[in-house]
Amino acid sequence: MLTFEEKLSIIEEFQELTKKEISLGRLNFHFEESLYEKKIVVYHLHPNGNGFVYGGQLDQYAADNRGMVNIRNFDQDELRSIIQASIESLSLSPAEKAPVLEEWLNDDDQSLVLMREDDGYNVYAGEDLEGTFNTYKEAANFLDQEGFQPL
Repeated sequence: MLTFEEKLSIIEEFQELTKKEISLGRLNFHFEESLYEKKIVVYHLHPNGNGFVYGGQLDQYAADNRGMVNIRNFDQDELRSIIQASIESLSLSPAEKAPVLEEWLNDDDQSLVLMREDDGYNVYAGEDLEGTFNTYKEAANFLDQEGFQPL
């Protein structure tokens, strides 16, 4: 297990994080450039070596109900990796994290394009916007009802 000082040294390598002192000698590190409300990447780093890193959007880590991953037993490489992944997850829009760009055709060889943009899904006929939907399922249902099938 890394000591508090070793963990602190690794965390401070990430220039994009801002240290905030909190109670009982614990530290939080904020990512102010986050595209989301969530800004805390390192949470409650304690002098005893315990602490958490935000991993709520990272499938490869077991996060608690707040999206935090306990880093008590992480080695140097694991700690660097999760911090980098956390920062990246807060730096990318949903469309960048899981892009969608699909062409759909109907029986008359007309095509529409389904594209994920920002927090939603848009359907285009050429450059004209045909519809905007909150979920992929809603957009796919619309296309299906209009007689289109994905390529």
